[in-house]
Amino acid sequence: MRVVTMGVHVLDVLVRPVDAIPEGQGATLVEDIRMTAAGTAGGTALSLAKLGATVRSAGAIGADATGDMLVQLLGKAGIDTGFLVRRTDTATSASVLPIRPNGDRPSLHLLGANITYGVDDVPWDALAEATHLHLGGPELIGVDVAARILHFAKEHGVTTSVDLLAPGVLGSFEQIAAALPYVDHLLPNDDQVLGFSGEDDLLAGAKKLVGAGAGLVAVTRGGDGALLVTSEGAEPVPAFEIDVVDTTGCGDAFSAGFVFGIGLGRTPHDSAVLGNAVAALVAQGLGSDHGDFDLAAADAFAATAVRRA
Repeated sequence: MRVVTMGVHVLDVLVRPVDAIPEGQGATLVEDIRMTAAGTAGGTALSLAKLGATVRSAGAIGADATGDMLVQLLGKAGIDTGFLVRRTDTATSASVLPIRPNGDRPSLHLLGANITYGVDDVPWDALAEATHLHLGGPELIGVDVAARILHFAKEHGVTTSVDLLAPGVLGSFEQIAAALPYVDHLLPNDDQVLGFSGEDDLLAGAKKLVGAGAGLVAVTRGGDGALLVTSEGAEPVPAFEIDVVDTTGCGDAFSAGFVFGIGLGRTPHDSAVLGNAVAALVAQGLGSDHGDFDLAAADAFAATAVRRA
């Protein structure tokens, strides 16, 4: 696979474990502090590269030390960062994530340069040469820009997938509707399906997104796995039983596994199984880049691990 991961790139600073923030100027000792590349484009790129894809990342970051670190971390993972544009007047997006003992991850987030990405920044020739475009966070760059990028990809025979970034409570159908006819695989979480569709029921929300043009909606549901919805029906795909350390990047890891499975010619169900396996491997450590695995290791895990009922 030749994949362009376009859109949201973030530098995560993760601290674990954090039961509570000390009051005043108090201090507490923690077990681990790490920095990792992340985001609906950057985090997905990390797992895609591990699985064996050739990955070129595109997006907007700052011309700052945070951006330097993000480029270094992506490059170390074997990702081509040549299409990341550097802004001199805007900071690189970053998050501070105090990870709770149960793996939950509240976030302190800086939007940064991600929202400045536009049509003049798109590497159109490289996009036309790709086999797959994964666009992360289209709601941040505007639905008209996202639709133009996805339409171009489809015109050139490129398979497309989209993941959302905003929490469901901040989403609306108008933010994504115009782009959906050009999306082969939409990969939101359950909260985003409800928020962006405006529906109260998960299946009804996913069906609304399919009805608006998305070829398939693969909804991630945390420990409950995924729900695949097409015009022909719906199918749950259970997650695996693991000891969760950190859920950061699990949605991006699922996206990578699902996209890679589709690229291998696997069925949506089998691709979702691979997505769940990659997410489970990432969740057993700290950060979006956790896990020294490849496709064979992910498949082996999926073949032997216990699935949740």
